[in-house]
Amino acid sequence: MKQLKTVDDWYDVLNEAEHRPLILFKFSATCVASASAYKEMNELKSDLPIYLIIVQNARDVSNAIEADLGVRHESPQVLIMNSGRAIWQATHYKIKAKAIDQAIEQYVQ
Repeated sequence: MKQLKTVDDWYDVLNEAEHRPLILFKFSATCVASASAYKEMNELKSDLPIYLIIVQNARDVSNAIEADLGVRHESPQVLIMNSGRAIWQATHYKIKAKAIDQAIEQYVQ
């Protein structure tokens, strides 16, 4: 996982997502659901790049993601991106490695 710390980092990733699929993972360092989601993210079988946003340290990044993608902020939250847009999401205890792997198989070309 590569951490996004600035809005400029986000815009680089948004540009990257125009050309290849990737995963965004919003994480709260103080949330039990986020800890569970983090474990699930480490069990993914996919080789898609994963970008981590720690919301306490980068709320402006999370806000930019919400504005640019039109997806309401949640934490924890996983977004699969393809062709520059969010094509799938899960939040809280619905973040499961198996569900993410299935979504990648179903939605990513």
